[in-house]
Amino acid sequence: MTMRGANPKLLVAAAAAVLLAVAGLDAARRAEAQAPPRIVKVHAKKFVYSPREFTVKRGEPIVFELTSEDFEHGFKIPDLDFRAEFVPGRVVTARLTPTKSGKFDIVCDNFCGSGHEEMDGTLVVEE
Repeated sequence: MTMRGANPKLLVAAAAAVLLAVAGLDAARRAEAQAPPRIVKVHAKKFVYSPREFTVKRGEPIVFELTSEDFEHGFKIPDLDFRAEFVPGRVVTARLTPTKSGKFDIVCDNFCGSGHEEMDGTLVVEE
């Protein structure tokens, strides 16, 4: 491809537009990275998470604050490769920034007795 006959002012304007677009994307990424995390409080007891469903935005940093009154329940989101554990009497914090949208199952992966298989939830990640 030859640049012969190209208007230098148009080339400069096009280059400036590209640089501004890249700088704008970079600034948006920095702002997103600096956004304070959203606190999501989750309580567990045999055989339920409360709340059972959470809706967040893709790319939004989340800090789960996990509490349990009775058992060391698991909190696993297999499709997001995420796992944390509730510890009775303590607030456990776990960070997650979802990178894809969709509905994701949450399961307890610590057997907590009869009814354990009913202990589930859903994380909804919107665009």
